[in-house]
Amino acid sequence: QVQLVESGGGLVQAGDSLRLSCAASGRTFSLYGMGWFRQAPGKEREFVAAIDWSGGRTTYADSVKGRFTIARDNAKNTGHLQMNSLKPEDTAVYYCAACLACGAPSDFTRQYSSWGQGTQVTVSS
Repeated sequence: QVQLVESGGGLVQAGDSLRLSCAASGRTFSLYGMGWFRQAPGKEREFVAAIDWSGGRTTYADSVKGRFTIARDNAKNTGHLQMNSLKPEDTAVYYCAACLACGAPSDFTRQYSSWGQGTQVTVSS
């Protein structure tokens, strides 16, 4: 398994930007597809964005498309989620996750075997 630690969350105003990071350790990070998910209070965890093992393919939830960008640096064992034009409805705990069996970027939660502890993002109006 790969171990994941998120960072970069915080309290921002609507329209601001944040960059989340996900540091991986353990097994070879480049073997894994990576995804970002989020969970708001009282809601189920939802897909945000995913990237394949090489970084060549990405997919996004419709709600963040055009505002968020997922990327990875396999040489540094890190992944990132650049979030621009943040909205109050983006408020949630954000989790990064790793998927060993994902050939393509996946929005399917159950395909991800490793999860970080989450980082809080709060967007005020």
